[in-house]
Amino acid sequence: MTRVLVIGGSDAGISAGLRVHELAPDVRPLLVVADGYPNFSICGIPYHVSGEVSDWRSLAHRTRADLENAGLDLRLNTRAVAVDPDARTVTVTSDRGQEQLVYDQLVIGTGAVPIRPPIEGLNQLGPADGVHLLHTMDDTFALTATLDRSPRSAVVVGGGYIGLEMVEALRTRDIDVTLVERLPQVLSTVDPELGALVADELRAHDVDIRTGTLVHRIERTTAGLKVSGSNGFEKRADVVLVVVGVRPDTALAETAGVKLGVRGAIAVDRGMRTNVDGIFAAGDCVHTYHRLLGQDVYLPLGTTAHKQGRVAGENALGGSREFTGSLGTQVLKVFDLAIARTGLRDHEAVGFRPVTVETVADDHKAYYPGARPIHLRITGDADSGRLLGAQLVGHRDSAVHKRVDTYAAAIHHAMAVADIEDLDLSYTPPLGSPFDAVQTAAQAWVRQAG
Repeated sequence: MTRVLVIGGSDAGISAGLRVHELAPDVRPLLVVADGYPNFSICGIPYHVSGEVSDWRSLAHRTRADLENAGLDLRLNTRAVAVDPDARTVTVTSDRGQEQLVYDQLVIGTGAVPIRPPIEGLNQLGPADGVHLLHTMDDTFALTATLDRSPRSAVVVGGGYIGLEMVEALRTRDIDVTLVERLPQVLSTVDPELGALVADELRAHDVDIRTGTLVHRIERTTAGLKVSGSNGFEKRADVVLVVVGVRPDTALAETAGVKLGVRGAIAVDRGMRTNVDGIFAAGDCVHTYHRLLGQDVYLPLGTTAHKQGRVAGENALGGSREFTGSLGTQVLKVFDLAIARTGLRDHEAVGFRPVTVETVADDHKAYYPGARPIHLRITGDADSGRLLGAQLVGHRDSAVHKRVDTYAAAIHHAMAVADIEDLDLSYTPPLGSPFDAVQTAAQAWVRQAG
């Protein structure tokens, strides 16, 4: 019987293990999880911090019993520290001490770890001082313990997805928030025209935004924490949260001689195979094949990790499945706005001649009460007319998340922008228009650039 060992209990690891047992019911993969929280939704952490998800246990996609009933064996609070690919063993440490686990096929799903920027004082201060990074459930518990002391002010360093979600979470708890971002705009994953809409939404909820500002120092004073940086920035706060992104966690893979690729992530082929026989990898620790660019990028996303995990699990049993590629489809809620994107922006569209056209269209027929505008930016190739990307910002109730999925499906199947007009989309006045907003935007692109 094939012995499948999976390192990591988040999206990729769980998906790999479930796929193995699904295809080979006589095989029970062993999952080694560094903490005690397998299959927890890291994406849900901001909503527990805000209090909207009151019980942290609700963040579990499946309980331990659910996972075991689904055919997985678990070793929790067990850290894998080294791999011997010749002996096909993994050295692990736990309260049992150190031991070696034997495998026939190994799947590494160690994920990512938070980036610790070179801020003076960050390595000396920690949760006891009110200074936090945020990525794991233990990080979450440390932060909620700080928030339970009723702080009145916070500085959030990092204006990306997690930073913005945490700004909202802290404001939901009625904490004064200053958001510091080193780039010229918040949410730099969308064009500046749409980033400005996000900034307006933040200011409407009394968030103090400081863009183009690099934090240099965090220090504890008798009056609390003091954060200082470029352009004369100085702010006192009760809590500081540093969320400037993640990097792939490759320490374990490197002990096995696994090669690294883009941005230091584990290099894998589209079958999630590493260069070492019998070792697969998936999720936020690996680089990702981009379907449009036809090359590898580092694009850590939960949706991608789930898909890659299933590929790794299937191929660990001798399969030949390939990951079809990512488009970077993402959506974010910031207060009452939803912001979504898929595919490429102009500066990312290497090998194409991109043209981007912006349109504003109502989310449903204007005569039905409550119509709201959606801002759409469509990117297409001027030579071929092929759809390359889309960015949308609209009210959270305007189905922005589903509309971006229409574009994602179109890009996946290499459709032209003009072809979107012909899609047979649903319509009723309270929810849409005869030509949906996604089609209106495509028509505008064809008129201006097609």
